[in-house]
Amino acid sequence: MIQTVIKRDGRIVGFNEEKIITAIRKAMLHTEKGEDMELIRQITDRIVCRGNEQMTVEAIQDCVELELMKSSRKDVAQKYITYRNQRSIARKAKTRDVFLEIIETKSNDVTRENANMNADTPAGMMMKFSSETTKPFVDDYLLSEQTRNAVSQGYLHIHDKDYYPTKSLTCVQHPLEKILGNGFFAGHGESRPAKRIETASILGCISLETAQNEMHGGQAIPAFDFYLAPFVRKSYIEEVKVLEQLNGADYSHLYNIEIDDYLTRPLDGLTGDDRMKQHAINRTVGRVHQSMEAFIHNMNTIHSRGGNQVVFSSINYGTDVSAEGRCIIRELLNSTYQGVGNGVTAIFPIQIWKKKRGVSYLPTDRNYDLYQLACKVTARRFFPNFLNLDATFNYHEDWRPDDPERYKYEVATMGCRTRVFENRFGQKTSIGRGNLSFSTINIVRLAIECMNIKSREARIERFFAKLDELLEITARQLHERFEFQKTAYAKQFPLLMSALWIGSEKLKPNDTIEPVINQGTLGIGFIGLAECLVALVGKHHGEDHDAQQLGLRIVTYMRDRAAQFSEQYQHNYSVLATPAEGLSGKFTQKDRKSFGILPGITDRDYYTNSNHVPVYYKCTARHKAEIEAPYHDLTRGGHIFYVEIDGDATHNPAAIMSVVDMMDKYNIGYGSVNHNRNRCMQCGYENADADLKTCPECGSTDIDKLQRITGYLVGTTERWNHAKLSELKDRVIHE
Repeated sequence: MIQTVIKRDGRIVGFNEEKIITAIRKAMLHTEKGEDMELIRQITDRIVCRGNEQMTVEAIQDCVELELMKSSRKDVAQKYITYRNQRSIARKAKTRDVFLEIIETKSNDVTRENANMNADTPAGMMMKFSSETTKPFVDDYLLSEQTRNAVSQGYLHIHDKDYYPTKSLTCVQHPLEKILGNGFFAGHGESRPAKRIETASILGCISLETAQNEMHGGQAIPAFDFYLAPFVRKSYIEEVKVLEQLNGADYSHLYNIEIDDYLTRPLDGLTGDDRMKQHAINRTVGRVHQSMEAFIHNMNTIHSRGGNQVVFSSINYGTDVSAEGRCIIRELLNSTYQGVGNGVTAIFPIQIWKKKRGVSYLPTDRNYDLYQLACKVTARRFFPNFLNLDATFNYHEDWRPDDPERYKYEVATMGCRTRVFENRFGQKTSIGRGNLSFSTINIVRLAIECMNIKSREARIERFFAKLDELLEITARQLHERFEFQKTAYAKQFPLLMSALWIGSEKLKPNDTIEPVINQGTLGIGFIGLAECLVALVGKHHGEDHDAQQLGLRIVTYMRDRAAQFSEQYQHNYSVLATPAEGLSGKFTQKDRKSFGILPGITDRDYYTNSNHVPVYYKCTARHKAEIEAPYHDLTRGGHIFYVEIDGDATHNPAAIMSVVDMMDKYNIGYGSVNHNRNRCMQCGYENADADLKTCPECGSTDIDKLQRITGYLVGTTERWNHAKLSELKDRVIHE
């Protein structure tokens, strides 16, 4: 006798024979002979008595078909089969419609979820087909009922949910010295250690590209200058040896001679060792420049993830004060300034200048000239962004200016803003670590649900109660995903779990990754603090002091709860200022459907990213810095500060420096500057004219604006989703 039923989503529920009766009755009502309750009862009783104790929905329906076909009412069987098929088609209709839109390369929020991915190519289509069919599987079989409800009702968003079944991790900071010094094996073929700067550059690219295929997030190199510096000297020695062969002389005393800087200078007037040394330096600088040029070119052309997406890459640099490290930095910046191809701004890697007092910021610092160059490059090419190592929360007690490996104690960031530094289970460092997964909560919806409470105090108290409940659900969901991820085998991630992730060298191919992944972080993100505050107190934090105090109280509470979850579940939980791209309009759309258009809350097509002051709010850059700065210490899973400046920044690097000065003054962790840059989509010509309609080079009218979408650049806004395009139109200049 049937007792329980396994539903299509995997849930087990009690058996209800009335559902069989209702289904047969509906089929009978669509026949000429009509309803026969006696036959319905007979068929139902036979199925209930002869069935197994537990059956699936499909198996029960098969029994109904069989009994109807055996009865005198085959006309009912035909109607039942037809109805059953129609229901099956209806369940698949949504997937069909999505697939057709992908096939027809329609521009919508599905195909434009990630602006860095071209969903119109065959490989891109395959990725989207896979993504859209995997997400329902995750909902049905991998999420708890509580989590599934929170997601379906618009309270929670699980990032990279389509990658959930793969057990992959989000991102990692590459310990590149391992790759360069030891080579690597990544499942197919292997690489030998690097001996010269050209090889080191290529291996850096390959490391990023290979790991990208093993992970669902971005890849970063935490100390690009330190890692590549040794190969500058090796290349210099090679050039000296070439001179030895040409001249039949011994110049071995020049191999390790002190070099203050690698600068190209004319050989006129130089003789003897001075001439040989400068010639070798000139040749070395040329090779370094070409290697940096090749690195940038490769990172914008090498595709990963099935060939549909360039590597989501980042590099951190700026604090190596050695002559060799300075050479890497200088030529990287010079290559970036020149652009790729026909002078086009490089989209990747995201470049990050590590600003440090005494090293790379003050006029008396060794790398101050390179900092000036970095600001000049940013004024034209958007990158590098700026990471403030002097921020109180980026301090490491073991950092020493005379330590040749001090980069190990310098925080590094990646992608849109991901930050990994503190560590409850090992060394405090960014290297060899990354985020495991993150999920974002919709604090706006919680606030809207409290709006009808008249008492401000009671309204806010109720909001915090709701917030606490949702934080509990989110922390548990991240823990459950961790429990699933940790069952993966090291062999599933050939490079990541052999040479990159901290502690992975101890793993054998058939070992699970459980012993090492707790070095990573679990991120609890949030979106729409501005709209949340409008719902609670009528104003956002950029326009009202009390609202700002409430905003800080909310995010502080999240930070404190994350610390408690870290103790409870024994993980590295952190709060993330979510970089909402595909998510930017999803929550808004659901909330508008549920609550209607609410002024200042759901009346735009997007919610404001994390704790940012709304892009449409007119204020000074300084005011924006004052408001957003305190949140950086609270959101140690990642954050970013933006300033929009007007006009052509190319000849105004001082404007960039003033933004970095604000970061220094207000204890801001990570920031960047947005400005105008037009790009001809036909020939690649770029300029900063305010209203360019026609390309002066080729006459094309296919002009797009190069823009930063969340933390990275996108070559064309055609790949932006509707919500982000709406946000782009609303952005105002910060004076």
